[in-house]
Amino acid sequence: MVDQSSTSQYNSQRLEDKNLSFYSSSVRDLLPLDVAQKCCIEAHLQQVFQKWGYHRIITSTLERLDALMAGGAIKPKTVLQLENAEAGTLGLRPELTASIARASVTRMGSIYPQRLYYNDNVFRRSLDGDSGSQQEFYQAGVELLGAGGLLADAEILLLLADSLQELGVDDWHLVLGESGLTRSLLATFPTQLQAEVRLCLAHLDRIGLENLGLIPEQLEIALSLFDLRGEPEVVLESVSQLPLDELAIATVDNLKSLIGLLQKNSKTKLPLILDLSLIQTFDYYTGIVFEVVSYTASQTRVIGQGGRYDRLLGLYHPQGKNYPGIGFSLNIEDLHQVLTNKDILPQKTPASDWLVVSTSPEAHSAALAHAQKLRSGDNLVRVEMEISDRTQKADILDYALRSRIPNIAWVQADGTIEKSEVRSQKSEVKTNS
Repeated sequence: MVDQSSTSQYNSQRLEDKNLSFYSSSVRDLLPLDVAQKCCIEAHLQQVFQKWGYHRIITSTLERLDALMAGGAIKPKTVLQLENAEAGTLGLRPELTASIARASVTRMGSIYPQRLYYNDNVFRRSLDGDSGSQQEFYQAGVELLGAGGLLADAEILLLLADSLQELGVDDWHLVLGESGLTRSLLATFPTQLQAEVRLCLAHLDRIGLENLGLIPEQLEIALSLFDLRGEPEVVLESVSQLPLDELAIATVDNLKSLIGLLQKNSKTKLPLILDLSLIQTFDYYTGIVFEVVSYTASQTRVIGQGGRYDRLLGLYHPQGKNYPGIGFSLNIEDLHQVLTNKDILPQKTPASDWLVVSTSPEAHSAALAHAQKLRSGDNLVRVEMEISDRTQKADILDYALRSRIPNIAWVQADGTIEKSEVRSQKSEVKTNS
């Protein structure tokens, strides 16, 4: 069950920037420990994705701008664009779903469902014009293509929960919305004001809503929409009291069935918040939409998002044939921050297993051959050659100790090898010669 404080904390956070990141520069580097931790997160996610029957896909980083825009659902101003005299305007992908949809219907045939996953970078231009803001992001996620209905929705949400549990993410909530139902509720407002009402709801802007010029009856309904977030049972009961058409009633019934199915089949009771004003950045969603919100001692952050898109694949199909789809992406940088103090992440880069030292110029060939021999087994053995200008044994031992290298092989010109175990600067144990 989601307690009231968690719901309030979520509501408050939606007033702030949801895309907080520990990388603040538009140009950044991942140092070796960052890479090791990033790869660790991706490896755990990949293992879960594969257990659920998903296969990795890699799409082009650079695509035609019209393909990236997904029929207008993605705004051109969010795309980092390049001009090409022959190909026209190209762009760096701002997300993966559109590219995977294109690859699916143009290159993978029509055998569905297709279960695909990815670990890739995406690029987005800052909407506020801040040239110093982050523009490259890393994501891991899945797309389930050619499958609609309750079971497909449940699979994606349960896979999402499984992924977070595999990583050991604590204190998170799944915020679930329904884009079709939200559009239905907005249909009661004047067409020219629907976009503005939608924006006010997304930003919890009551003052802005009151200043839109709605008639009292419309304003009353609009303000009631602010309360459609919280405990699923409470929200569903509230929305059932609103004037709904047949399609909206069916959508509410489907939400009830989905939530019941999730709670019965998850490993632990899913921490659900139902939010019928939830709106995603990209406007190609047609059914459920969702975010994963993580609460830590320092801040609240959105670590993943996704939803159903049943009209996207048809934009790329040669004959315009449509297939349903649903997926999610997880933000690797935000996951990294959430997991920083967890045991799951390595706290040091892997140390080399051996340092091979050529004791004289005449021993270089033998030293290189011995290093290659150490590396040649089936198991991973990290071997460094001593190639610096260190000549004193004490200096070499000090380097090995500081680099956490446990073994040194001293190679003589005649091929004789003296092996030693490094314990401390003043303690070296010879193992054999």
